[in-house]
Amino acid sequence: MRYVYQQILAFFAIILITVGTMGIIFVQYITTNVYNEKEEQLFGYAESVIKQNMTIQELERGAELVTNQDVSFAIFNAKDEMLYPKADNKYSSGISAKDFALLEKGNRISLTHRDKGFMNEDVSFVTVYLPLFNKDTAEFTGFIAVGSPVSGIQSKINEIHKNLWIAVFISTGLAIALSLAFANYLTRRINRMRKATREIAAGNFDISLENHHKDEFDELSEDFNQMAVSLKASNEEIQRQENVRRQFMMDVAHEMRTPLTTINGILEGLQHDMIPEKSRNRSMELMQKEAKRLIRLVNENLDYEKIRSNQIVLVKQEFSAKEALENVADQLQEKAKAKGNQIHVDAGADMKIYADYDRFIQILVNLTQNAIQFTANGDIYLAVSAEENYQVITVKDTGIGIEKKDITSIWERFYKVDVSRKNTKFGESGIGLAVVHSLVLNHKGMIDVESTPGAGTTFTIKFPKKAYLEKMNATEG
Repeated sequence: MRYVYQQILAFFAIILITVGTMGIIFVQYITTNVYNEKEEQLFGYAESVIKQNMTIQELERGAELVTNQDVSFAIFNAKDEMLYPKADNKYSSGISAKDFALLEKGNRISLTHRDKGFMNEDVSFVTVYLPLFNKDTAEFTGFIAVGSPVSGIQSKINEIHKNLWIAVFISTGLAIALSLAFANYLTRRINRMRKATREIAAGNFDISLENHHKDEFDELSEDFNQMAVSLKASNEEIQRQENVRRQFMMDVAHEMRTPLTTINGILEGLQHDMIPEKSRNRSMELMQKEAKRLIRLVNENLDYEKIRSNQIVLVKQEFSAKEALENVADQLQEKAKAKGNQIHVDAGADMKIYADYDRFIQILVNLTQNAIQFTANGDIYLAVSAEENYQVITVKDTGIGIEKKDITSIWERFYKVDVSRKNTKFGESGIGLAVVHSLVLNHKGMIDVESTPGAGTTFTIKFPKKAYLEKMNATEG
């Protein structure tokens, strides 16, 4: 069953049950009220007869006046013999001994149903009884009965029932109309959401639902709008990552093609004796250099995947910061000189670093090579200092710097800051800084970068000291 019909059925059922329940209560109330009014009316007639001390002749004249109201009078003596109206036969009231005893005590008897009239007429009556006493002696002398046919009361009740059914039918019509209107209102709001959902599914994230902040539908609309914004941002990020990945694949293909072409060319030259004997050693060195370049490219990718999936095990130890930085400087001094750069090391002999030595060297080599790559005829500074809980290592260069808009993205895999930088002598794959970032985080350290275009870049790495790191591990444990 569709939601609109469920709503119509639910609203209609609620209204119908409410109207039906109220109708039953109203009918019972009206029926009781009609009988109570008739009882008060009949008692009123009986009391008038008693107060005015009517004679039989006066009672006959009074009875003629109320005949059109279906009211009958009867008077009985203390022996329960009917004195009025006069009849050839003797009639009694037919009330029970218990009721007769109540009359003798001066109690009135409320509305009572009779199957026969006062003179045994075949008619259903409702009757009230009022006792009569002698004014002088206060002796019980009989009682007066005032009755009315049930048919008159029933016709009045039937008229009320008829009006009630008319009201029920009108209420039912209004209930159906209101149910249709309200269900249609809710269904329209749901259909708007369905349409918006289809737009999202079709890839259109620039969609927003009206939100009047009134009910749960508006709250759902707010959540939907937030979802659309989030999906749009996610989709844009996916597209950006896909573009970066595609660019990376092109870069890797380019990076691999160059050394492979070089190696293949040398091999063909050697095969066909096209390389002079005096140039063979240089050719072999070139092949070896290009092979190492391929190995480095593959290793960087493997390292990143291992680090990201927590497959590496860090063997931490304390070692001399000065010796480690000087080691990195010695490894890369030739590359730096090839670009006219000078590497400077500033570290105290007592400075200690607590980290995995090999991974620490890998971090510093990557950052230093990055500085060499983008610095020409400049200086590169490797320094270490101490804070309360951290050892701070900085790698600073006087190179071309990084634009502010690119700083937040340099840690991403495959990312290259500037297309013009791809063809540098030590062209990178865009993975080195991603590896550095992951390794620092694995050491529970921090890394930050500050750069001014045209003036240089400074990378700052903080490694927690041994005591502080043990305290951190104990707290986490």
